[in-house]
Amino acid sequence: MATGADNPGVVAPPPLLYLGAFLIVLVCRWFWPLPIDTENRGLWPGLTVSALAVGAAIWGRRTMAAAGTNINPARPATTIVSSGPFRFSRNPLYLCLTQLYLGLTLAVNTWWGVVVLVPLIIVMHFGVVLREERYLERKFGDSYRQYRSRVRRYL
Repeated sequence: MATGADNPGVVAPPPLLYLGAFLIVLVCRWFWPLPIDTENRGLWPGLTVSALAVGAAIWGRRTMAAAGTNINPARPATTIVSSGPFRFSRNPLYLCLTQLYLGLTLAVNTWWGVVVLVPLIIVMHFGVVLREERYLERKFGDSYRQYRSRVRRYL
């Protein structure tokens, strides 16, 4: 992160991290399927889980937009958002990305999604979430610390 930059300096945009991870899942599945269910009954449940994730993400994005802050972590945060899904989690959009990823994993019926999720979650935690937390604490101080004390990081 550049000194003085008004952003958290995340390693990459979170949607790109999840997309890249899911592309790895699809490539691995191509070579070695590792099915979750030999009857392949996960398509509709997986698509349902994915649709719910998209709906929750829309709620979170609208909440951020209504608060007047940037959704893109490469842009400056202008306020602490504590309404909508941010009442329950400090990172609801990342939880939605994880839910979408798992729904798609179920839909394509492969354990590779779970295998690849482990390093993805590690990268998200250290390369995105912790960097955002340090940035928000530097920028908003006590206001962010109070929010952090009231709302869980994930679930």
